[in-house]
Amino acid sequence: MLHPNSRRVWAIHPFSLAPTPFLVQSGARKWWGNCAWCSLGIAALIDAPCTITTSLGAEEERVVISVANGRASPSDLVVHFPIPMRRAWDNVVYTCSTMLVFRDESQVREWSLRHRIDVGDIQPIGRVFEFARRWYGDHLRADWRKKSVDEAHALFAELGFDHAVVATQRDE
Repeated sequence: MLHPNSRRVWAIHPFSLAPTPFLVQSGARKWWGNCAWCSLGIAALIDAPCTITTSLGAEEERVVISVANGRASPSDLVVHFPIPMRRAWDNVVYTCSTMLVFRDESQVREWSLRHRIDVGDIQPIGRVFEFARRWYGDHLRADWRKKSVDEAHALFAELGFDHAVVATQRDE
């Protein structure tokens, strides 16, 4: 993805070339992920123990997620997808900026109401890591090819990422 009106690269999903609230680190190497899903995608791509440092709801409470041996921990965290996956690329920058990690569903609901962002799909971090592994895990292979729209929708449905948005109450 290029910067608007430019030929400069902004992101090569799952990697961001601009600072984000998701820092993935393995040994001395560090990368920025575009969102929670992309950060877990980087973990799947490097296929080595790593940590993802972020904050819950992109606010003050910091969390470090460890990824090793096919698991992300703490395993009780959730990821909020306010935008349905089938519409994620309508505005991928906004989608990524709102795809965040939370302690639990009640924190997502409180955050969504406070920020006037619809409550979307709330998924356990382990399922999001599996989604990231299945989406990004083969991107470094020489025979990699982009998924078709039908393949993407099938994967969303198979892993339970085909939700409808629940609008929050808003003071409009």
